[in-house]
Amino acid sequence: MIEQLRKSFGSVVAVAGIDLTVQAGSIFGIVGPNGAGKTTTLSMVTGLLRPDAGRILVHGADVWNDPVVAKRNMGVLPDRLRLFDRLTGAQLLHYSGVLRKLDRATVRSRSSDLAVAFGMEDALDRLVTDYSAGMMKKIALAAAMIHSPRVLILDEPFEAVDPVSAANVIEILQRYAEAGGTVVMSSHSMDLIQRICDSVAIIVRGAVLASGTMDEVRAGATLEDRFVELAGGRKAAEGMEWLHSFSD
Repeated sequence: MIEQLRKSFGSVVAVAGIDLTVQAGSIFGIVGPNGAGKTTTLSMVTGLLRPDAGRILVHGADVWNDPVVAKRNMGVLPDRLRLFDRLTGAQLLHYSGVLRKLDRATVRSRSSDLAVAFGMEDALDRLVTDYSAGMMKKIALAAAMIHSPRVLILDEPFEAVDPVSAANVIEILQRYAEAGGTVVMSSHSMDLIQRICDSVAIIVRGAVLASGTMDEVRAGATLEDRFVELAGGRKAAEGMEWLHSFSD
C-alpha cells in the first residue's frame, strides 16, 4: 500500500502524492510516458530512494520505519540494472541466495531450477559481463526470485528479453501470483500489461490518472487507447513533408 507518496528533485516534482493499493496474489502493472515518475515511485517502494513524504507498507511492514522486515519480503529488479558482472551467473545466484540467508544446498537446488526455467543452463559458468542484455535481465530476475519473496518489484522486466524467454517469464510470474505471490511491474508494452496484469495504474507527471482492475481502467477501450486518452501527447504527423523527399 502506498499513501500520499511524494518526491521532488529541486523544483521538479517527480511524484505528486500517489496513493495505490495492490492486492496480494495479483499482478499489478504501472504504465506511463517517459519521465512520468514510474521508476522514482518503484525506487521509493523498494527502499532505494527516500521519499519526501508518504508511507509505504509491504505486507504490513513500513519500508522506511521497518526496512529489514519489509525488504525481506521483496525481490527487486531495478531500473538501470547494475550487477556484479565479474562473477559467473552461478556465483551471482549463490551470492544472492546466501545474502538472503539460504543454506548452500538450497541455493544450489534453486539455482538449478531457475536456470532451467529461464533457459540459462549453459550460461551459468560464464561471466555475467559476457552476457547479452537479455541474459543479464534474466539472471537479475532469477537473483530477485531465489529467496521466494512475497512481493516482486520489477522495473521493465521484459526489456531486451526475446519472445520465447518472455513467454517463459510470464508463465513463471502467473504461477507465482496464483500461489499467493504479488508482482508489481512497470512496462512500456501496453499489450503485455493488458495481457498479464489483473490491475493497472496509469501515472502521468507524477500523479495517478486511473487505477483499478484492468477492465475498470480500460473502460471498454484498449489499454493503449485509454492511456493515450488520459496522457495526451499524440501529435499529428504534420510539418515533416521533407521526410518524404529522399536524399538520393
